Amino acid sequence: MEERPMLLILYATQTGNALDVAEQVGREAERRACAVRLLSLDEYDASSLPRENAVVFVVSTTGQGDAPDSMKGFWKYLLQRNLGQHWLEGVHYAVFGLGDSGYQKFNFVAKKLDRRLSDLGATAIVERALGDDQHPSGYEAALDPWMTSLWNMLNKVNPNLFPNGPGFLISYEKSIGQPKIQITYHTIDKEGSEFSTNSDLKHIEMQIERARTMSPGKFSNNKNRPDCFLKMIKNQLLTKEGCGKDVRHLEFEFVSPAVEYEVGDVLEVLPGQNPTAVDAFIRRCNLDPEVFVTVSPVEVENNLLRSHLNAAKFPIKLKSFVELTMDIASASPRRYLFEVMSIFATAQHEKERLQYFASPEGRDDLYQYNQKERRTVLEVLEDFPSVQMPFEWLVQLVPSLKTRAFSISSSPSAHPNQVHLTVNVVSLTTPFKRKRSGLCSSWLSQLDPQQCTYIPVWFHKGSLPPPPPSLPLILIGPGTGCAPFRGFVEERAIQSAADTTAPVMFFFGCQNKENDFLYKDFWLSHSQNNGVLSEAKGGGFYVAFSRDQQQKVYVQHKMREHSQRLWSLLSEGAAVYVAGSSTKMPSDVLSAFEEIISKESGVPKESAVRWLRALERVGKYHVEAWT
Repeated sequence: MEERPMLLILYATQTGNALDVAEQVGREAERRACAVRLLSLDEYDASSLPRENAVVFVVSTTGQGDAPDSMKGFWKYLLQRNLGQHWLEGVHYAVFGLGDSGYQKFNFVAKKLDRRLSDLGATAIVERALGDDQHPSGYEAALDPWMTSLWNMLNKVNPNLFPNGPGFLISYEKSIGQPKIQITYHTIDKEGSEFSTNSDLKHIEMQIERARTMSPGKFSNNKNRPDCFLKMIKNQLLTKEGCGKDVRHLEFEFVSPAVEYEVGDVLEVLPGQNPTAVDAFIRRCNLDPEVFVTVSPVEVENNLLRSHLNAAKFPIKLKSFVELTMDIASASPRRYLFEVMSIFATAQHEKERLQYFASPEGRDDLYQYNQKERRTVLEVLEDFPSVQMPFEWLVQLVPSLKTRAFSISSSPSAHPNQVHLTVNVVSLTTPFKRKRSGLCSSWLSQLDPQQCTYIPVWFHKGSLPPPPPSLPLILIGPGTGCAPFRGFVEERAIQSAADTTAPVMFFFGCQNKENDFLYKDFWLSHSQNNGVLSEAKGGGFYVAFSRDQQQKVYVQHKMREHSQRLWSLLSEGAAVYVAGSSTKMPSDVLSAFEEIISKESGVPKESAVRWLRALERVGKYHVEAWT
């Protein structure tokens, strides 16, 4: 008997979104009676690709056009010169990309992958689709129509994939089946302690590692054990009280062995969740907070929803597992939660509303209700009281509690045994006037340095490599984008005390001189008396106050004012570092550089663009942007 063909779905994710999409594509294929194999790209042998018939790739773009870590080995294999233009002949593929159009290299990875597969002889089933975080309906606006085309075209390529045709659909009730997670409950006769401020550090570390190893979430740093723990020693408001902005300067000390870091590095923080919200979630779901559990994946025949967890050896208290792994009161849930909730709803009107939300027709209304209003899992569950879901489903469907990344704003040379952060406390109002605040930034802002709270953290390299003292620098960091450059300036000041250092020009921007001129005294002190930012040393410090006059002034305007000096530094081999909001700022700054180079060197704009690309290629144009 001939083996039934399978649709292979390969994904590369950094924060979990591409995995969500890959699973959604897999579920929709299964609803059409199509057999599915789903794998992360780092679990797949790239040399097998020519033997595949139909492959769907779901890949995200991270940072400034970078591939997720899990894709790097696969991509390197694909770039081998000996593969040739017929290597993938007969292979049919489709690409769905996830990106953010606020970044200059929007969906760069998906575009490169599509081009490379085509160059190697593979045939596209449908045109690639590019999901955009900035779209009013998120990436699903591109995903739904793309999937509709995919099934129809895939059926033409290989009708055997769909034994009943692409229009055949198994009902949600029948297709959803069993959860992919299994919970084992344990009777333990000893006292289990919570993730709290007065627990033993080793115990907290063990709890975090145990919980996050069992969780089905794919964590961005791929390390479940924290690098170390910090304790807050300073919590200082940088903005004027009552101005509508809350930016903090936070200082931390190592309370476990110190981790060596460099300027430009990034700190990831695991935020604490509101205990009231955790208790409310546990009550709403009729869970026993004191019971001990182990969480493991259910092996499924076709690998769909493969889990990335190792079977945990040690049980953990249910409440601790929820606190450390399940984002119950901050992140909005995915559409799949509404599908599964519709199965468990006992009130007919709730069931119908959930089914509508889960359908393509209800996508925009779901977006208004869910993402636009930033509804949390807890709020959604409270809105549909007839739904009682088993804990297995909740573990599978509640968004993972992710670490939050912050640019480090201190130099380890200037502050041994310390780490400093510059944190904007996120606060917003939804279209229906509901107040929302950032989980991690709010939690950090409310910590009292007088009380000992152990903060689990991870260190990693950011997009801004530490510059040698001999390298001239042009720094552009409006708002909290100034954070890493505070560390750069501290470091350069220490270096200049011992030896001659290259000039530093820094362009800072904020709204008002009185309200949000972050670190004003720090910058001014280094721009005077032959400091590293002083014009006397060949550098300079320039501020754009965007709201202090009728006409808005931004960092790019200040750059144009000093175009001669900027070009002079660039000609001497300066490196450019840009940090801040990912919306328009990085592209506006790049345009300003293009104009300045064209004007000062007398070359056409196209040549200036090529000059900047060359600067980027040799590692002298760095951007770290965030939404």
